Amino acid sequence: MRRRSAPEGRVPVRFAPPVPEAGLPALPGLAGACAGAALRTEPEPPGGGAVLRRAACGYWSRRGLHGGPDDMVAAPGGQPLLFALLAAYGGDVLMPRPCPAWWAPQARLLGRPAYQVPTPAETGGVPDPYALLETVRRVRAEGGIPRVLLLCPADDPTATVAPPELVHEACEAAVGEGLHIISDETWRDTLFRPHETVLFSPAEMWPDEVVVVHDAAGSLLPAAWPMAVARCPATAEGAALRARTLDILTALGALVAGPVAGAAALALDEPGTVTRRTRATAELYGRVAVAAHHAVLASGAFARPPQAGRHLYADLGPLRARLAERGVTDSMELENHLGGRLGTPAPGGHRFGDELGALRVRLSTAALLGATPERRLESLMAAEPLELPYVARALTDFASAFAELR
Repeated sequence: MRRRSAPEGRVPVRFAPPVPEAGLPALPGLAGACAGAALRTEPEPPGGGAVLRRAACGYWSRRGLHGGPDDMVAAPGGQPLLFALLAAYGGDVLMPRPCPAWWAPQARLLGRPAYQVPTPAETGGVPDPYALLETVRRVRAEGGIPRVLLLCPADDPTATVAPPELVHEACEAAVGEGLHIISDETWRDTLFRPHETVLFSPAEMWPDEVVVVHDAAGSLLPAAWPMAVARCPATAEGAALRARTLDILTALGALVAGPVAGAAALALDEPGTVTRRTRATAELYGRVAVAAHHAVLASGAFARPPQAGRHLYADLGPLRARLAERGVTDSMELENHLGGRLGTPAPGGHRFGDELGALRVRLSTAALLGATPERRLESLMAAEPLELPYVARALTDFASAFAELR
């Protein structure tokens, strides 16, 4: 396979796809909480203040994951939080393929080897347990020190939810090999059919081995208000991990802004306005994701059925011959082609750890709901959002872009 590099100026990290978020205006109550603290001049202490950490305790307790404020660590976004956790753990990092685009750069910045493990054909976010064991053994045979497994039960980029039995088997394999687990559960509240889809957190069965991470910009806060929180094990080792993480966040100056902390604490408390917005948003994205999925399948391409989040992950391998006629032979060229055709970023699978030669792409469903936060809010409030003129046009154009490749 010929090797390609990014065009000049398009370096991998700076132009990586952003962390997905709802793209809706902030709820008035959250905006009021943020504005009400606008005169606050000091940030939160390292790891977050008591109010924010107690709110995080309540959030996880309502999901069956108990812990105290001293087990919580808050940071201004998922990236600095993951960076601090990986630095505190040490050792080599394993993660599924594909995985969120921002995971591998954190390990690289620390100078840590990062090994990607294939996921099963039917789902993403959690590695195949047998492939995981083989990877661990190979890394050790080569002199490496595998120490941390990252996984994402409700996954970006694939928009799938891993079956509980897969999560159990993969985590059992990881714990048996002495790995610690960081479970990114940012997308657990975006399930399209929460009464039909079971999301299993590794911390439910291995509470002493699992750190759970939640980036509030995924489902609760706008991207402009960065705040993420981690729940560490309630053990002596977990306390030591938290202390090391706090030291690293302090050294980085990675402190949650005071006004953001107030809004984040309110969001994590989940008053009715927040839970209603979260559920309605998930249902809206579920409806448009189903329509987009049908359009992709109708073209002859593949895509796992989306179950959560804001995206669809498509494999255009079956359309390789028609794409080649258009000069598209790898995922970088596919990214440029579809991004231009759809008028919205369509990052190729190479950004998520897939091979460059694989014709995979992550497609945004937010772009189908309107070009502005106000339009997307109108979509959220509509009884039949897919019948709104601008949504219908966007879906028609989306389907046409794939129909052209049949």
